Amino acid sequence: MNELSRAYARAERAARESYGKLLAYLAPRCGVDAAEEALSDAFTAALERWPHDGVPDRPEAWLLVAARRRLVDGVRRRRREVALHRRMRDATQDACARFEGDAPADDERLGMLFACAHPAIAPDVRAPLMLQVALGIDAARIASAFLVAPAAMSQRLVRAKRKIVAAGIPLRVPEPEVFAARFDAVLSAIYAAFSQGWGDPLGIDARTRGLTAEALWLGRLVLRALPDRPEAMGLLALMLYADSRRAARRDARGGYVPLDAQDVARWDARAIDEAEALVRAAARCRQPGRFQLEAAIQSAHAVRRRGDVPDWDAIVRLYDALAAITGSPVVAVNRAVALSQRDGAEAGLDALDAIVPRERLDSYQPYWAARADLLARGGRFAQARLGYERAAGLSIDPAVRAYLVARRDALPADVEPRAREAVGSRVKPGGA
Repeated sequence: MNELSRAYARAERAARESYGKLLAYLAPRCGVDAAEEALSDAFTAALERWPHDGVPDRPEAWLLVAARRRLVDGVRRRRREVALHRRMRDATQDACARFEGDAPADDERLGMLFACAHPAIAPDVRAPLMLQVALGIDAARIASAFLVAPAAMSQRLVRAKRKIVAAGIPLRVPEPEVFAARFDAVLSAIYAAFSQGWGDPLGIDARTRGLTAEALWLGRLVLRALPDRPEAMGLLALMLYADSRRAARRDARGGYVPLDAQDVARWDARAIDEAEALVRAAARCRQPGRFQLEAAIQSAHAVRRRGDVPDWDAIVRLYDALAAITGSPVVAVNRAVALSQRDGAEAGLDALDAIVPRERLDSYQPYWAARADLLARGGRFAQARLGYERAAGLSIDPAVRAYLVARRDALPADVEPRAREAVGSRVKPGGA
């Protein structure tokens, strides 16, 4: 990366952080649309000027001055909108006074995140909406990350913002009686954004590149605003644990490396240390929740970096607690794998067979991959072969698919002539 590219990256990051902060401040005072319009030109000007001139000491104030100048030009061109632009001008002047002062201005982005997680906003648009209003990411990039056509994503985001206005959704942290449910929705949406970028550990896919970093940034924003919330600690810790293994998830040739085979020397020790501190702080609050439990499970795996063996009994108990909270078949599959490490492959297979509803697992790739591994460990190679074929057929990631095919091909010759009947009618020879 040359010097100009580095300067542009710094400017883009500073502008994006400032953009979300200013939008959250201005939108309640003059409307989301007007605030976005005013800041759009200022944001563009910043990305043109800052890489050459340097990021100003007070980025927010610079953006507000630029926005106010554009507003004056806009009033001259469109007299019919004088009233709206006067409101916007007054809001920017007020904001300038606050953001130019020595004391840090209040950060109102948390209120915007809660507005994005309001029950009136469709769940599938909450994470994209947060990325746009809090970080200023454009609709086209968000559409790529979430595998949606740009026009469709743009329409969804516009409809969601109009819904905020039409429904009178307040752009602030909600009242105590509804805080808990909305808070969970905020955390879940941030994790959904993180998960979208998690499938590309090498950052090759331009659609999702940097998305995990954006989600981590949002997680830090929530924790700074609500430092006493253990679930906010748990979410940030969980994302840090996962992100710490980014470099170890692929080998030198880009091949998939499962967790138990990863080179722990390639894990990010600083990220793990931060996550460990968060897990301990959350545990002291004695208010267990989903993200805390998931982070605790990752902590139990992280002991490998010290040469220790994971405590599988503790991991199984953590999954038991997580299953009691979520009732998720996904958690049940992971619990079965952990149980197999503690009690053997047959115990893990019995746990997989006990998962209900079974139909939800037919197209769930990790279920078939786990089942194939356990069948192979139990010496049931023909059934394992079919399981690997099914898992490979359901895999979207080419590296994971190649890994599963290699596992299938490494199995010993068939020793079970009736294995195809035993594996059940749900498995079709040759995979999906």
